[in-house]
Amino acid sequence: MHIVVAGLNYRTAPVSIREKFTFAEGDLPLALKELKETKSVMECVVVGTCNRTELYVAVDRQPCAHYLRGFIEKWFGVPRGEFQEHLYVYENEKAIEHLFRVTSGLDSMVIGETQILGQVRDAFLLAQREKTTGVLFNTLFKQAVTMAKRAHFETGIGENPVSVSYAAVELGKRIFGSYAHKKVLIIGAGKMSELTVKHLYANGADKVIVVNRTLSRAQELADKFRGVASTMDRLMAHLEEADIVISSTGAAGYVLTAEQVSCILQRRRSRPLFMIDIAVPRDLDPRLGEMPNVFLYDIDNLQSLVNSHLEERRKAAVQIEKMISEEMAAFEQWTKTLGVSPVIQALQTKAATIHEETMDSLMKKLPDLDEHELKVIRKLTKSIVNQMLRDPIVRIKEMAAERHGDDALDMFTKIFALEEPLAEQKRVEQAVRKQEAEAAQDRIKEELLSKVRAAAPAEALDVLAKA
Repeated sequence: MHIVVAGLNYRTAPVSIREKFTFAEGDLPLALKELKETKSVMECVVVGTCNRTELYVAVDRQPCAHYLRGFIEKWFGVPRGEFQEHLYVYENEKAIEHLFRVTSGLDSMVIGETQILGQVRDAFLLAQREKTTGVLFNTLFKQAVTMAKRAHFETGIGENPVSVSYAAVELGKRIFGSYAHKKVLIIGAGKMSELTVKHLYANGADKVIVVNRTLSRAQELADKFRGVASTMDRLMAHLEEADIVISSTGAAGYVLTAEQVSCILQRRRSRPLFMIDIAVPRDLDPRLGEMPNVFLYDIDNLQSLVNSHLEERRKAAVQIEKMISEEMAAFEQWTKTLGVSPVIQALQTKAATIHEETMDSLMKKLPDLDEHELKVIRKLTKSIVNQMLRDPIVRIKEMAAERHGDDALDMFTKIFALEEPLAEQKRVEQAVRKQEAEAAQDRIKEELLSKVRAAAPAEALDVLAKA
């Protein structure tokens, strides 16, 4: 079998394209079943996040990209001409490497993020429940998830924050240690301020005060954090009680000067004041950073911290790349032994048949043997057969994992005359797969019919059109 992944992500397609190819959570089981019924597809897993939609399939032939494009076109109702230039298709080694990189966070917009690990794991577990995975993907996806967990634990790639808002929170921890019972004053109601206060709030900040020229906008942001909205004329009063100040306005000059804050500091009685200036041009007078117990950081300070953390993540990524190479080699070694199992099974079946035929012949020629004697003979002759098979089986397993493993397997098959038993095995497997495919197709039709019966007339037409 061959492994293929086809998808779109934040690198290859803008959000205006990606949003057209989002699987609704409730539709995923049916989508998996239909994908499994696509020509050549033997196993499948669908990974869908806000930044990517990917179809992982194990197929019995190459190329199969045409069939995958057909599935995407039919399921989403979008002509392939509108997405073909954004679609990437990786096969075999590249597809396996891509899965390991995605699961470990190396292919994410924010390198090393851990959320994708859970998303891949959930996608795999759903595919398992829907019985669209088999031996190949059960092994591959478990290996990818396990490796990603180990990579995050051993390298700590996700520990260093790599966004400005997270960096601000990190700096504050150095000053306060904990944000428990700390009061946050937001000046302005910009998006960056909102993100920063969200992280502060999640880390234990107790009270949020939003000061803005427009009270309604301040109220809108304050409501998100069960905070208090206020106007600029109350700024100095709020500054006296705040522990953390986040400023992000569009003002042309400084919103807070050194002279203004100096008067407040006397009444704060040496309590630390952590100030974050995210505005460009700056809102907070740079001289504030020279004052006692005032810790001032601007956008450049925060970006510098982010860059240093990104560098740490890049170093960790190099370690993870090595881990991926090792895991890929291990998976390749395992796949090389997959073809051995049917051959060994055929050999053992043939040996067991010969043994039974020999025992039948023995009983006809020696009809006076009692049960005990037959039992002893059966046990001894079976032991001889097993011992004769042991070394050949061990050797073919070893040879199959080597460079010319396919040739060795072919020669082994010819030496033991296993061509016909293997062909019969294949015919049986194909018949079973055909029955399973027909049963799955019947289930899909029944589900669609159920939707049609339950739908209103107009909706029924939509369902029929999709079918």
